Amino acid sequence: MKADGRILVNILQQGVWEMPLESMPLAAGYLKSTAYADERIAARADIKICNYRGAVTLPEMAADFFRGDPPDILACSVLGWNYRAFGTLAETFKQMNPDGWVVFGGTHVANQAERVFGMFPEVDVIVNGEGELVFRELLNAYLDGQSRHDLHEITGISFKDAAGDTVTTAARERIDDLDVIPSPVLSGAIELTDGNGKFLYDVAIMETNRGCPYKCSFCYWGGATGQRVRAFSRERLRAELELFAKMNVHTIALCDANFGLLPIDEEFVDDLIEIRRKYGYPKALESSWAKNKSKVFYSIVRKMKQAGLRSSFTLALQTLSDTALREMNRKNMKVNAWEDLAAWLSEEGLECYAELLWGAPGETIETFFEGYDRLARKVSRIAVYPLLMLPNTEYSEKKAEYGIVSVRGDTDDFEYVLSHNTMTFEENKRMQRFLFWARLMAEYMILRHLWVPALKLAGMTQSQVLRNFEEWIEGTDDPRAAPLLTAQSLAAADQDSYGPALGYLYGSGDAMRLLQRWWSESMRPVLPADVTPVLDEIFRYDLLTRPIYHREDDPAEDAVPLPLVEVEGEKYHMRAGVELGFPIPEIVADLRADREPDLSPAPTRVDLYYKTGFENFAETTNHEEIVYFMGMTREQVTATRTKTAVVVVADGDETVVVVSPEGTETVVVVAPDGVEPVLAPTPTDPNRYLTILRDHGGCS
Repeated sequence: MKADGRILVNILQQGVWEMPLESMPLAAGYLKSTAYADERIAARADIKICNYRGAVTLPEMAADFFRGDPPDILACSVLGWNYRAFGTLAETFKQMNPDGWVVFGGTHVANQAERVFGMFPEVDVIVNGEGELVFRELLNAYLDGQSRHDLHEITGISFKDAAGDTVTTAARERIDDLDVIPSPVLSGAIELTDGNGKFLYDVAIMETNRGCPYKCSFCYWGGATGQRVRAFSRERLRAELELFAKMNVHTIALCDANFGLLPIDEEFVDDLIEIRRKYGYPKALESSWAKNKSKVFYSIVRKMKQAGLRSSFTLALQTLSDTALREMNRKNMKVNAWEDLAAWLSEEGLECYAELLWGAPGETIETFFEGYDRLARKVSRIAVYPLLMLPNTEYSEKKAEYGIVSVRGDTDDFEYVLSHNTMTFEENKRMQRFLFWARLMAEYMILRHLWVPALKLAGMTQSQVLRNFEEWIEGTDDPRAAPLLTAQSLAAADQDSYGPALGYLYGSGDAMRLLQRWWSESMRPVLPADVTPVLDEIFRYDLLTRPIYHREDDPAEDAVPLPLVEVEGEKYHMRAGVELGFPIPEIVADLRADREPDLSPAPTRVDLYYKTGFENFAETTNHEEIVYFMGMTREQVTATRTKTAVVVVADGDETVVVVSPEGTETVVVVAPDGVEPVLAPTPTDPNRYLTILRDHGGCS
């Protein structure tokens, strides 16, 4: 307690990734803003959010967290990756303040009281659902002088009574009106900028709604927040968007389960586009998109494309095996009719990736590779994750039925599946190696353009190319392979091992030379001779379009800084005049669109643009953000922009020209009676607009 009698409350949150920028502590912000909405708490409590990056160690957190007076209440936002660390900090906290309260909340501990109290007896209270209103009631109970062993009247929690027995109170109704939770952004509960006014976080995290209508066997999202979807008000969300736009926030990341499912989602995008036109930001929207794509989704996608608002659209398939889908409770979901959607997104020129799980009951190696390569024909970027057993899920509850054998992680508290009725230990071991190389090379786009050409020109599936790489690198005597092999040996039990491997591949000259040696020794000999030259050049183009990232300990060959240019308000590194033996961008685009490309050698020069700031993401597993830093041509940088319309209205000898460039209000052209407007081709040179306007006396 402070000298003025106010109680100290610390809310602890830690992200999963190590990165130069922290993750925005939205969950902690909700707790703080809701608590401070109570006048009594606002007057008598000092609430502090303690937010840490993924790689901050326990001693570092403890030294920072407990300096000064220990808090009266320690509240922890618990997920699988920080469960053990927070349990250890709870033990330290009780050494400093034996009478203090430790409150755990989050999906990893909800409804798991016996296990949590058994492992960490220092924990006093577990929140079993939405935490904002519960947390406020707990603070008021503390201020009332109640014992932490006598909280029977607070619903939605588990605690230990005076005898040490676990008490779980009645389940609490879900929060129907989400606006009773004050915005942590608008209220100032979350610190948003540094001393120079710069936004503190990697992305701005928002939540537009809560709930999920599905109950997949591997997921607790629907069960955690209730299956009826409830939304925050449009006015509140718009105000948050406008505040982020004024801070020049590049990306809005939504933590909704199924964005694009409801008409209100389209209203959110309408507001986002309008705000972007006004301020120039935000420039990208990332979300877990609705599993079943409705008319709302297609309308949203078209609007985003027209406005130049970027996103990675997800095909969250998890498996293409009918048997595994049935065990997942996803057999009848429309998401399984994915091929037309993938084709449509490709035709629209939009970024699309797919998610698969390895290790689901009912899946075998054969069905997995069949599904993987079927999917890769349409979507080259596939994120493949090992199945993790999460608390409160059907897989967890039916372990015996599925014959699941699992083990907890070394540093986290997830259960890693080792075997089950359709997967042996040896099969899983083999596939864990493949998953590492698939994620490294495909999901994180070390190779991005090669996959479709390799299939259509050489008949090699994506999994065959990956297995070629796996076999070569595990057998090579090249010492430059050591960083990757070390990471691979750790990956099955430590997801953090991907970070150093990615940093090595993105920023090391040695890594580039290692990849070139693999291509020369292992791939070129198995390619048809007539297409080898063009595939050589596509492979080189993949290496050239890696994001710009220079490691001081192993400088890349192009370590000389590239000049900076600005394109539509964003800064890019530009590599000018790259010489290619073929028109590679056109060939790749034709192959992806199922068109017959001209493979004749044709010397081509392109300028490549690389968005700046990649050092903030280089060693994370945030592939949704990494994609924005890949090298692109000028046309690709602006590909999602609205095609500017030039409308010519003939009226006798007089011609009126109306130009509607992207970023302005929509122009409505009213032609004179009996005169039809003509939609003229858009000039490719922006200066042509000025010429047209000058020649025709301006625009009105």
